[in-house]
Amino acid sequence: MSAAATPPNPASPGFQEPGWFTRNVFNRAVAGLMALGVSVQGSRVLEVKGRKTGEWRSTPVNLLEVDGTRYLVAPRGNTQWVRNMRVAGGGRLKLGRKTEDFKATEVTGEAAVPLLRAYLKKWKWEVGAFFGGVGPDASDAELLAIVPDHPVFKLD
Repeated sequence: MSAAATPPNPASPGFQEPGWFTRNVFNRAVAGLMALGVSVQGSRVLEVKGRKTGEWRSTPVNLLEVDGTRYLVAPRGNTQWVRNMRVAGGGRLKLGRKTEDFKATEVTGEAAVPLLRAYLKKWKWEVGAFFGGVGPDASDAELLAIVPDHPVFKLD
């Protein structure tokens, strides 16, 4: 969730591993605030069951709302939570003591373009480094080209 990008992990194409500061300072600070019920611009703790272990895994995420529908976007690419979500088909969002279960459907192709645009309008300051110079003012074609690298999930 930090703007400081690290190179993609060669063993995991399209995934940008968080750096030390993001893992040990930023994400922990945001997670601590969310545990107290304080959302930082729509942030939540996402919990998804691990695809191999079946154990709950958690990570801070930015919850996007467009026209009353909620979405999760993976700015770092095909992360572990994305892979787990594809297998589990859903998870839960936490903010403070409130936990909400959801089912998720991946949004692909042209349908993801306006969602990536909305996500970048709201959080480019935080995650822009992970989008290879593509921003909210990019053409539809430019956004469509990065859809496979930034999975989007609709929450039901």
